[in-house]
Amino acid sequence: MSEVNFRRYLRSDRSACLRIFDNNTPEFFAPNEPEDFQVFLDTMPPEYEVCEVARQVIGSYGVFQEHAGDTHLHWILLDPSAQGRGIGSMIMERACTTARNQGAEELLITASHRSAPFFARFDAKEEKVTPDGWGKDMHRVDMRLVLTRPRR
Repeated sequence: MSEVNFRRYLRSDRSACLRIFDNNTPEFFAPNEPEDFQVFLDTMPPEYEVCEVARQVIGSYGVFQEHAGDTHLHWILLDPSAQGRGIGSMIMERACTTARNQGAEELLITASHRSAPFFARFDAKEEKVTPDGWGKDMHRVDMRLVLTRPRR
């Protein structure tokens, strides 16, 4: 596998991120969600990152501190062609490290019922399920991942 590189999101990454989003719809995202993602990208959040292989954007994610000091994982995407190669695990490891560096003890995740099993592999626990929370037949799953300190 080629080297995986992470870097800050740039406006020029917008079309690649939208393509990846489309490639994951309707499997992991509801058909009504692209507009929300476009608005999110247009705000160009400084904490949002992309993941590249061979200089091609194949994924993206962001870790943000929000109200009351909660730390959230937002819009984690990975192109289906890159799934199953351990890159999602790299993204999660990086997201957890970022959250710990921000002083967080846990990471809040809002997933779909289809993506929740991925996060459960990292010990994220389901707290609430909202039927059709993301759109028809796409249930919202609120999850909490307690961050343990890395072993030295």
